[in-house]
Amino acid sequence: MSIKIGFIGLGIMGAPMAVRLAQGGHALFVHTRSQVREEVSAAGATVCASATEVAQRADVIFTMVPDTPDVERVLFGEGGVAAGLSAGKTVVDMSSISPMATKDFARRIEALGAEWLDAPVSGGEVGAKAGTLSIMVGGKEATFARIRPLFELMGKNITLVGGAGAGQTTKVANQIIVALNIAAVGEALVFASKAGADPAKVREALMGGFASSRILEVHGERMIKRTFNPGFRIALHQKDLNLALQSAKAMSLALPNTAGTAQLMQAAAAQGWDQLDHSALVRALEVMGNHEVGSTTDAG
Repeated sequence: MSIKIGFIGLGIMGAPMAVRLAQGGHALFVHTRSQVREEVSAAGATVCASATEVAQRADVIFTMVPDTPDVERVLFGEGGVAAGLSAGKTVVDMSSISPMATKDFARRIEALGAEWLDAPVSGGEVGAKAGTLSIMVGGKEATFARIRPLFELMGKNITLVGGAGAGQTTKVANQIIVALNIAAVGEALVFASKAGADPAKVREALMGGFASSRILEVHGERMIKRTFNPGFRIALHQKDLNLALQSAKAMSLALPNTAGTAQLMQAAAAQGWDQLDHSALVRALEVMGNHEVGSTTDAG
């Protein structure tokens, strides 16, 4: 059955996600602040003048924008989604934002008679294009069951974690793990390279042992090959770690390793690398060690 779907936010992740929904046979209504990408237009999307128009024309409205203030603006600002909602419609926020703010947004949307799911994703641009994203969902079970067929067009590992905000909490936890693993892989490769070992061979050896991980596989290769074109930018990962630290402070919880990795990302940003892929975190470690992964060195 064809569903009228709205999609707001057509960036690196949002555009391929919207395309996959359209390829599932659904009518697609879109709005973005930037120019609509060719692949979205080719999928037959109808471009709307505002988020309000998207909400008026669609029954399920997805949002995929960078940060908490962006979601609030898209939902409740001038020309926002809320002005176009009516009873029975569903808002699904797939951005990565504050769990605390998400709970407030859910209450405000539900007060308008609409339903809410927060459904942040993991898997990057590659996963978005392939439809293999991990989707972490917060909201009501009945709403999740109804929207799940749409999630299945975009992802493979789809989990209802709990009530509103639980999806965002899970995404923050995911970003802690990913960031700390990137830092660990970076430190290991800088260490091995400066000691005189071939980092590509070191990575190959480690992929067969207990240290093996998706981060070592994908981002370790990027560090060695110096391919830092963004799949997920350092600036966005900085934002997610800040969400973790802000939430931890509110709960009187210490996250010392998260804080240290956030500072490494800040060091990378200070060098102007915040628009590079988060695997470029290794460059901050290279500056600190005065050694680039893969370069010739004398370990002495």
